Amino acid sequence: MTLSTDQQTGEDLYDVRLRVNGVVHDLRVPARRLLSDALRHDLGMTGTHVGCEHGVCGACTVLVDGRPARACLMFAVAAVEVDITTVEGLTHPDGSLGPVQQAFRECHGLQCGFCTPGFLTTITAGLEENPDPSHEEAREMIGGNLCRCTGYQNIVAAVERAAVLRREGQERP
Repeated sequence: MTLSTDQQTGEDLYDVRLRVNGVVHDLRVPARRLLSDALRHDLGMTGTHVGCEHGVCGACTVLVDGRPARACLMFAVAAVEVDITTVEGLTHPDGSLGPVQQAFRECHGLQCGFCTPGFLTTITAGLEENPDPSHEEAREMIGGNLCRCTGYQNIVAAVERAAVLRREGQERP
């Protein structure tokens, strides 16, 4: 990591290399730049939403080496040498929806959509760990994400549907 100084602010800047959705990005950021801000403002990946800015709501959830992580609690300089997957990285290479996205669509798992990217990444990781969740396990899988618009029933149904789609071979490499 190379260090330089911003001439206008006097703040130390670090050269970082982030691997996001399989693509390497070189950035120069202050040490205090949050991963959520680097993704949204520096890389233009606005699918990662920032809600509470305290790690409570889950809207900013991304996958770091396949595990859910709150991007609003992680500094960009700490995200080097890991694979980051955002909601934009959940689609198939041909642009078609992945199984969790398809399930959300089929089950009407979203309303306003603000919390949806965090749910999609969380559920993607959850189904990797538990590909055949019971109804209660599906509810637990989304327990760390908040939605103000739904009663969660359709989101739980989407978890269960995504598991079926994955089993049926809808998941493409």
